[in-house]
Amino acid sequence: MRDPVLTPDDPPPVVLHAGGSGWVISVEHGGFAVPARLGGLGLPLSAIRGHIGWDPGAADVAHRLRARLDGTLVLQPYSRLVIDCNRPQGAPDLMAQASDGVEVPGNAGLDAAARAERWEAIHQPFHGALAQALNAAEAGPGLKGLLSVHSFTPQRATDPAARPWPVGLLWRQENALAHHLATRMATLPAAQPLGINEPYRIETLHDYTLPVHAEPQRRPHVLIEFRNDLIATPETAAFWADCLADLLANWSQV
Repeated sequence: MRDPVLTPDDPPPVVLHAGGSGWVISVEHGGFAVPARLGGLGLPLSAIRGHIGWDPGAADVAHRLRARLDGTLVLQPYSRLVIDCNRPQGAPDLMAQASDGVEVPGNAGLDAAARAERWEAIHQPFHGALAQALNAAEAGPGLKGLLSVHSFTPQRATDPAARPWPVGLLWRQENALAHHLATRMATLPAAQPLGINEPYRIETLHDYTLPVHAEPQRRPHVLIEFRNDLIATPETAAFWADCLADLLANWSQV
């Protein structure tokens, strides 16, 4: 019989901080933990702590934003290389065998049982907690919106193109929250050039949170991508959290 991927000594698969305002903040790539039984996935810690292993700075911004908004924070503490919690079950990089030119030995040749175990132990508890947080907001103060917080690297090793945007705002389904934030952020000098659906786009085959938790229910939502060199210190993370909180002040669904 296979040993479970998570043991009592490993972190829980979701970090939850409840709030009372109706804002729900998700961080799908909020940590770089690796279950002890996976042996570090065969990678040095420096690789797992780099942009391929998590979204540097995103958790710091999200914690500060949660405090400013009195929002509910749902955060994933495991490395995206263990399992990417913003990917659907059939995505080729759900448990990536390589990321930005780096091979991941611990993900090579995974059988169906090993993949299913990570899905059930880590991915689904996170999304179960997120679904509960959204439902609770709707049943309580009223859901103001889902803010999915991420970060991206200024330049990938496998792509020479620079990524100049300080911030990217991503959405696919039209919703008033995304337009409100885009309109207000367009007036913020520090956010220029503002990336609209940059450096990524929401796609059903490569995204999970918004296609599952926001679009079918027509909930107000936006995915926010910060360039990770601009949120690398407590001071810069606080700056962007404060900017977001100010731009979202007095927001109400039209």
